[in-house]
Amino acid sequence: MPIQEYGLRILREYSETISDGDGVRYSIYLAGCRHRCPGCHNPQSWAPDQGTLLDEQQLHRIINAIQNDRFLDGITVSGGDPFFNPEGLTALLQAIKQATGTNVWCYTGYTLEEILDSPPLQPPLRYIDVLVDGRYEAALADPNLPFRGSSNQRIIRDPWAYLPGATPPRKG
Repeated sequence: MPIQEYGLRILREYSETISDGDGVRYSIYLAGCRHRCPGCHNPQSWAPDQGTLLDEQQLHRIINAIQNDRFLDGITVSGGDPFFNPEGLTALLQAIKQATGTNVWCYTGYTLEEILDSPPLQPPLRYIDVLVDGRYEAALADPNLPFRGSSNQRIIRDPWAYLPGATPPRKG
């Protein structure tokens, strides 16, 4: 199915950033979030109709940019909440992972436990190397935390390993 059929909308892309995970990353911010955390640094991302519809041409441009940047250590998907549209997120990550084999970080307001308790949310985990989970809690905000905004949020490596019957994903 063409990627545009999933209705993913991209708010912005950063071709090289050091703020969204280990090393230099290509970051993609997706529209749509159900959590609406008070104090969110990106409330304009909550509306699912913001940004531009991801189509095949844009997906290929993103993949080519990742493949041709020798300084990248991986990609990061944030938003909004990328898990707002788990089917679209799965299609996006599968395409990028198959084409590039690159390391994937993903930020979500869901906890890993909430994802594991909801079968529709589970498929993207197969393509994620590092999950930053949990809603932003303003009362727990700490600007000194690496790669997260509040101390309740966790950095979870290999979240796919928690799936029932998990086997290591193929790299590329």
